[in-house]
Amino acid sequence: QAQLVESGGGLVQAGGSLTLSCAASGLLFTSYTMAWFRQAPGKEREIVAGISWWGETTDYADSVKGRFTISRENAKNTVFLQMNNLKPEDTAVYYCAARSGRTVVTGANGYWYWGQGTHVTVSS
Repeated sequence: QAQLVESGGGLVQAGGSLTLSCAASGLLFTSYTMAWFRQAPGKEREIVAGISWWGETTDYADSVKGRFTISRENAKNTVFLQMNNLKPEDTAVYYCAARSGRTVVTGANGYWYWGQGTHVTVSS
């Protein structure tokens, strides 16, 4: 049974930084593309960033380019999202997701496994 567990969310002031972590278990981590999605109240879930098997390919939403960095540590079955220069509009529940294969896709229905989410609140 695959399981993804996020951590690292919290409350931060605008301009601050947070690092989210997602620990995976029950799957062959190096065979999965990983991604971070977020969902704000009243809005659809959207992709924030994705990273392929060995990190050779990354992709970012335009709204976070230059501020967020996705990375993975395959030896620890963990994917990270470093978030800098946070803005109030980054406030959302952030979800870790996994899909088999090496292609980053932007649609949520392309991902097989999901974490429970971690809350990020950015105050102005």
